[in-house]
Amino acid sequence: MSHSSKVKRREFLAASAAVASAPLILPQAVLGAQGKAGANDRVQVGFIGFGGRAKSLYSELGGLMQKGEAEVVAVCEVDENRLTAASKAIGPHAAVYRDYRYLLERKDIDAVVISTPDHWHGVQFVHSAQSGKHIYCEKPACCTIEEGKAMIAAAKAAGVATQIGSQGRSQPEAYLAHRYIVNNLGKVSKVHCFHYPSPVDESETPDSAPPPELDWDLWLGPLRWRPYNARYLPGTFRWLLESGGGQIRDRGAHVMSCAMWWLGQDGTGPVTVEATGTPPPKGLWDSAVDMYVTYTFKNPDWTLIWEQNDHCAVPAEERKPEEFKDGVTAISRPGYGATYYGENGTFVHWGGDGGTWAERKARQWVPPAGFQDVYQSPGHMEDWFEGIKTGKKTIMNIEAGVGVSNLCVLGNLSYLLGRKLEWDQARQEIVGDEQAARLMSRPQRYPYHL
Repeated sequence: MSHSSKVKRREFLAASAAVASAPLILPQAVLGAQGKAGANDRVQVGFIGFGGRAKSLYSELGGLMQKGEAEVVAVCEVDENRLTAASKAIGPHAAVYRDYRYLLERKDIDAVVISTPDHWHGVQFVHSAQSGKHIYCEKPACCTIEEGKAMIAAAKAAGVATQIGSQGRSQPEAYLAHRYIVNNLGKVSKVHCFHYPSPVDESETPDSAPPPELDWDLWLGPLRWRPYNARYLPGTFRWLLESGGGQIRDRGAHVMSCAMWWLGQDGTGPVTVEATGTPPPKGLWDSAVDMYVTYTFKNPDWTLIWEQNDHCAVPAEERKPEEFKDGVTAISRPGYGATYYGENGTFVHWGGDGGTWAERKARQWVPPAGFQDVYQSPGHMEDWFEGIKTGKKTIMNIEAGVGVSNLCVLGNLSYLLGRKLEWDQARQEIVGDEQAARLMSRPQRYPYHL
């Protein structure tokens, strides 16, 4: 069913170089008349990774597939059971692979959806761009500053449309929140993100042989080699700093993405980052249990705070989600969000991903004549496809995605080092701290490296 042999990286990159020089941009002449898709307008998509999140992304593509704008023609997975399930879900027309590099060699594939664990994002994104593919990549964009720089450079060189999966920006209530903030709060001086603590592994699970269906070497990819342990995956990779980065790189990438978008701060960065936190007392997971990070921005001056604990400085009444309507509380992400402090008042939102929920006053606000409107996304996948077809900058393009990921990376580095860091946004570097600057990158295993 799957290809299990490996392609040498040098051969793979040489084969993909020709493709990278001619990324797919659909000309207007092939578009269908009167809004209908033309014969050459269907974007051929390959999925890299097909776990739980990928299944949701496949469903999100459903509307585009029904309109004839997209077709999934290939899928790759390092877990044979998942690969079998993916083939069954997509259909026999879709080719199946274990190694993503075979999928990228396909010249008929126009775009890829990357939904692998975080530690794979940077390498697979860069290789996909070098192969001329448009890219939807799950958040966070990258695990290191070095990866983010490489991803931006690769996408720019290839001229491909990119979308990072912080889909909170594209939610209906995100538009209402954005519109309300811009028109009502005035200058915002502080955004305080709140979240509950990270979990602690208390299972005392020993290392073991990997299950026969899993290619453990390919799952690790660019990570240093380590023995298999059932507590490393699937979703629990989130609680390891080198592969997931904890709550700040999971939910923080959603909540802080909303803040940067709604305040018009994409392309900017903090001047200082200072974090404190509590490490787990036991177990395999090493991300901070409690955490408090302060990001200081200049010109304009404002502060972004990430706080995860059970005793948040944001009052409990603010963190408690409102009823959506009388007697109904259906919010899917009640435990996290952010409070915005402006010169003319405050605003609270909960969630920040697919469950973004705006405070009632934003939902009920009726715009007056002359109000300032903001961009309303047609949907995160739909916005990406507009970028593919027209070249329009997407709502969560790779530059914006890396900017948010850098916040998460810098927060974790400050926590690990136990001191304030200074950040040079123009140079994309930590300054005045040689040890911290060395941690902007890390070794990656051959052949799964940048």
